[in-house]
Amino acid sequence: MTKSGTSERPRCEWCRTALPPREGAGRPRRFCSQACRQWDWVAKQRASELQLNENELVITRSELNALRDQIYVLKCAIDDVERDLDPSVDPTTRDFRAALRWLLEAAKPVVAEPLRPSHRP
Repeated sequence: MTKSGTSERPRCEWCRTALPPREGAGRPRRFCSQACRQWDWVAKQRASELQLNENELVITRSELNALRDQIYVLKCAIDDVERDLDPSVDPTTRDFRAALRWLLEAAKPVVAEPLRPSHRP
């Protein structure tokens, strides 16, 4: 059970996509696809080569900065929507639609591209 009281499905260990409900006997699925299983294997091999432990991650400065920028835009969108939809102002349906559009516009870039290892020569 999650904090909201709903049951959460297991997620792919690589891309974090929710896995389909388990059918039948056998080991529980860990990955949503063979590609994710392969990416996880490659990542573990590279981590071993770089002597990283399970909790360490390598990311380029530009990837980190881009992610931080996207999260900042999303944070600003949340702040704006909370301010715009203040119940004391009695927001209209148009206000709610505009707020939802703004949140979606800010959130989509954060989830648009799944994280994949980059190939370096």
